[in-house]
Amino acid sequence: MEASSLNKILIMTVLLLATFTSFALGQGNRVFSRGGTRVGFYRSTCPRAEFIVQSAVQTAVRANPTIAPGLLRMFFHDCFVNGCDASILLDGASTEKTAGPNAFLRGFEVIDAAKSRLETACPGVVSCADILALAARDSVVLTGGHSWHVPLGRRDGLVSRASDTATLPAFNDPMTVQIQKFADKGLNIQDLVILVGGHTIGTAACALFSYRLYNFNNTNAPDPDINQAFLPQLRALCPNGGNALTRVALDTGSVNSFGNSFYDNLRIGRGVIESDAKLWSDKRTQRFVQGFTGGRSGFRFNAEFGRAMVKMGNIEVKTGRQGQIRRVCTATN
Repeated sequence: MEASSLNKILIMTVLLLATFTSFALGQGNRVFSRGGTRVGFYRSTCPRAEFIVQSAVQTAVRANPTIAPGLLRMFFHDCFVNGCDASILLDGASTEKTAGPNAFLRGFEVIDAAKSRLETACPGVVSCADILALAARDSVVLTGGHSWHVPLGRRDGLVSRASDTATLPAFNDPMTVQIQKFADKGLNIQDLVILVGGHTIGTAACALFSYRLYNFNNTNAPDPDINQAFLPQLRALCPNGGNALTRVALDTGSVNSFGNSFYDNLRIGRGVIESDAKLWSDKRTQRFVQGFTGGRSGFRFNAEFGRAMVKMGNIEVKTGRQGQIRRVCTATN
């Protein structure tokens, strides 16, 4: 009787372990492959794909460091409009590329160069959407950030409309609007704070924030969120009535270096554009900003940024037989 009971216990234990193992493996697969994409998608069909993209980005960034933030933002702007499907790369009248929010993007020629090399190496295999996802990661690494594994397998979209860019977060969106726009894409408040941290590299035109310096909300006074010691610096760079296209670093002292100093600047009132500054002044986001301030938080920010980029990179992706693999990134087949 005792032996029989022991056998039953052993059998139940084995079954439970098998069930747990299957569940764990299932969970692991979901982390490895989200939204139909997976790490190593081109391992057999185009094994040098990631190297080819990396090489194209590296050449471009070494020649012009402003390309790195341009490619990072291009991926962000692509994913927020019809998902991560390279619709932002399509040429034509009234396409996303022509819309106001995308007027200052740069680096399109880098994606084209990578696509050309890939079409020579493995024709019709690697999507423009995946090239853009890889280029964004490589841009972060080349400016000092940490790398991450990029799930691949996206296909390219067929539709690109300037009118659809209304879904993009704007430089002057109230925090409630920002939070809602991210939520509409399946991204939470923490994701918002982390992804906006990409502003640690790059610049903004005076046209996007000079209103904060002189007549904020028709008060004939500057935005009170701006540090009073920082205000003269911004006014010197963007004088009232001056050149609206002058570029100013979004993260003072770290324009070409990826790290968490962006959050330190927000904490002391040195956020350049209004939507960034609100990350500190709004209690809903402030606690997340606080968590990334200080020298010891740099590693955590880098790790969380990669995680958030993977999450964003799976917004409304097209996989399988959806969309197409474009022969050139600027036009559908």
